[in-house]
Amino acid sequence: MTVSRYLRAPALVAPETARRIVSALRQTGYTPNKQAGMLASGKSSIVAAIIPNIASSIFAETVQGLSDALQSHGLELLLASTNYSLEREEEQIRAVLGWSPAGLVVTGRDHSLAALALMKQAKQAGTPVLEIWDLDPSDAEFAQIGFSHAAVGAMMAEHLLRCGHRELVYVDSGVREDFRAHERGQAFVAAARAGGARANVHQAQSVEPMEAGRLAFKALQDKGLPKGIAFANDHLAAGAFLQATAQGLRLPRDVAILGFGDFPISRQLGGGLCTVSVERYDIGSKCAQLLIDMQAALKAGRFIQSAHAAVQPELVHRSTT
Repeated sequence: MTVSRYLRAPALVAPETARRIVSALRQTGYTPNKQAGMLASGKSSIVAAIIPNIASSIFAETVQGLSDALQSHGLELLLASTNYSLEREEEQIRAVLGWSPAGLVVTGRDHSLAALALMKQAKQAGTPVLEIWDLDPSDAEFAQIGFSHAAVGAMMAEHLLRCGHRELVYVDSGVREDFRAHERGQAFVAAARAGGARANVHQAQSVEPMEAGRLAFKALQDKGLPKGIAFANDHLAAGAFLQATAQGLRLPRDVAILGFGDFPISRQLGGGLCTVSVERYDIGSKCAQLLIDMQAALKAGRFIQSAHAAVQPELVHRSTT
């Protein structure tokens, strides 16, 4: 019974006993039969998380925070990447739900109708369903952990307005289904125009992000370089920064550049790239804790409310604005 308890939740076993169990497991090469456990309980110990891009650091830290917090509760992470495709997300949700996961984590609030139906069915069957990297207080269908992208877009515009710029452009993601980047762009333009500035959106090309940033900067130069440019992410902004400095332009005197994400590269460019920082790891750890709380409520027979957990993005002031 103690070994079984350790395999389910190691933190519940005394440290000395846990060490003896680990030693015995190593000596015998024992591996628990997860399928048998799933048949007995009706649920697996796997939490399925579906993210847009595994390679991007903006999601990698969230995944790490989610994994770290889940492991301390005896849960493991199953990861899938949609490559920003709603159709692919739908296929992946259908596939992972076949494993009766202990929880389902999806990215954002935009899903196909079929994916939404699957998520609602999973919730009704007692599987915690959580949306991360987005937050809409009026949306009570699923638990959410994130922030308002519209609010971030407005924050970016207001910063450039405070810096005195009245000719602004938002360089949007070249990925058609990057809905969160598009939402930031729409809010950026609305806030900039409300503040008396001229503003519009420039669509980046769907190529490697830093190259897309370079190409976007060149295209804007051809039209007449605006005084302030906000980018959908820091990789686009970094490409523009490199293009501007290669041409001998001085930032922010000739043009101000503002990114999003606070990627590691942002701290290495000149005096640093001004950007919006999001606690990416915190999104993952908060998601895990909310999922654990939802599971506890289910076991106690309580009704699960679709709770929201907010993270607060912050503008990081550096030399480019």
